[in-house]
Amino acid sequence: MKKWKNLLSVAALLILTFRSNSQQTIKSSIVQDGLTRTFSFYIPASYQAGKATPLVFNLHGYGSSGDEQEFYGDFRRIADTADFIVVHPDGTFFPNTTRRFWNCGLVGSSGVDDVGFIHALIDTLSKAYTIDEDRIYSTGMSNGGFMSYHLACVSNRFAAIASVAGSMTTWTGAKCQNANALPVMDIHGDADTVVSYNGRTGIWSIPDVINFWLQKNGLNASLVNQIPIPDINPNDGATALLTIYPGIYEVQHYKVINGGHTWPGAFFIIGTTCQDFKASEVIWQFFNRYKRQTVATTNLSESEIKVYPNPARDRVKIVVDDFTGGAIPIKCVNQFGVIVKQFVIGAVETQMDLGDLPPGIYFLHAEQPQKMYRTKLIKW
Repeated sequence: MKKWKNLLSVAALLILTFRSNSQQTIKSSIVQDGLTRTFSFYIPASYQAGKATPLVFNLHGYGSSGDEQEFYGDFRRIADTADFIVVHPDGTFFPNTTRRFWNCGLVGSSGVDDVGFIHALIDTLSKAYTIDEDRIYSTGMSNGGFMSYHLACVSNRFAAIASVAGSMTTWTGAKCQNANALPVMDIHGDADTVVSYNGRTGIWSIPDVINFWLQKNGLNASLVNQIPIPDINPNDGATALLTIYPGIYEVQHYKVINGGHTWPGAFFIIGTTCQDFKASEVIWQFFNRYKRQTVATTNLSESEIKVYPNPARDRVKIVVDDFTGGAIPIKCVNQFGVIVKQFVIGAVETQMDLGDLPPGIYFLHAEQPQKMYRTKLIKW
């Protein structure tokens, strides 16, 4: 009861604070498990009370803080236009080093319940703001990436996660065997000397992490799209390759060639930092495609939607074999996760015009009750 009284009092304070602090970072704290835990959150200019709003956790690295992560892995400009709230929690101080950390098996034994803290923040913010419970996401840098993977394994409150320069510990992996499928994005430099791309004792290699989530999400490793990222900044010392494993629960991996332990696109250069893409932008584009699934994966299907001809140049036919009437929303998403077309079909067969799309790889998403369909489309 004391815990919930604390959450309600903090929520009341946040409501009062918001009245004069929209489009600003608000600092606060809660007491969780007897510890005073600090955090900040950013309310976008577009926020409207009563309108369901996504929530993105942006977790700092080992020895850093929420304030530093807010600037380093910055989502605020994106949040202002895309309309989501960003929360920057602070980890606790590890006794042996007095540096902030997230408890996910990386730093040593600890009794701190960071998962409980994250859940308490969701509950607290949901009492003050209109949070879309099916559109909550976690990302982070380094130790924050590890923690995002940990949340994917032990929490059922997230729709998707992304890790930058992080990995999974064996401790997290052991807890993840019975976890649900979840969309995952991984961004990692192959020259990272802090969290090695090839792993080390107690930390999985990035290929092992990717393979684990391919199996968890029921994806076929041979059905893969590899897309070199244009080298728009040849002076940054790095290039990047995007690998997409398509499916209902997609896995994406940005391998930063010669990239260090850094956040691509960051304004602060602290090592070999790829500037050919912005991690914050591609992470949000990925997140924005997903809602938390509330039905069992065994009831989901992606086999009854067909597109032909495929590849195509001008138009395609879309066929939903088990169409039962009503309207089915369709989204056409490009290879970077950006929605380029949206329309509704109301028959077994309909046509889609491709004339305004540039050549490339696209994905069609269709939804019906208890079902989700996904098909790849190639435009000549």
